Amino acid sequence: MIVEQIMTKDVITLTPDDSIRTAIHLMREKNIRHLPLLNTEKEIVGLVTDRDIKSATPVFSESEKMHEQLEMPLSTIMTTNIISGHPLDFVEEVAVIFYHHKIGCLPILNSGKLVGIITGTDLLHTLVELTGANKPGSHIEVKVENRPGVLHEVTRIFQEFQVNVHSVLVSPDQEDERYKILVFRVATINPLLLIEKLKKEGLQVMWPNMPGMET
Repeated sequence: MIVEQIMTKDVITLTPDDSIRTAIHLMREKNIRHLPLLNTEKEIVGLVTDRDIKSATPVFSESEKMHEQLEMPLSTIMTTNIISGHPLDFVEEVAVIFYHHKIGCLPILNSGKLVGIITGTDLLHTLVELTGANKPGSHIEVKVENRPGVLHEVTRIFQEFQVNVHSVLVSPDQEDERYKILVFRVATINPLLLIEKLKKEGLQVMWPNMPGMET
């Protein structure tokens, strides 16, 4: 999946000359937390978040000083060292950018122009969709050898039981690099017979691992 498929294309923006007050009203009205700032050529030159605004206006009151703060241009609080992405970037690559840089949004540029934006909420929504966590089913984890073909061996058993797989994730075994953990989301709410078959085939089922169930 690429960024273009999940990004918000109708991006709400302001300019560096707009006031902090304007940004506050717009964020409340549109229920957003990030505002890209564009120049007259529609190029992104800054970014303002709700955290930037809270830092710039720590105490809300009716004082004259507070009024002056709210009328300050966004250029005085905006971030200019902007990390951006491209519409054809893979979603997992963008997730790594969020993770490493601890950011809440990523402007998406094409030929230097702002064409979209992705937020952490967008990534979380995509993760839920990709894993099938929002669909009825069961979670099964199987420990397997780290070798080619092993995934097919496991899914063959699912096919035998006519159980559809919503998603499969692969994670390393933290204790032994010779093994992997296959994490399945399957389209059945009663996987007991399937689990019994997996065990009979010599596979180690890590989850479900309830009392009385041997792995």
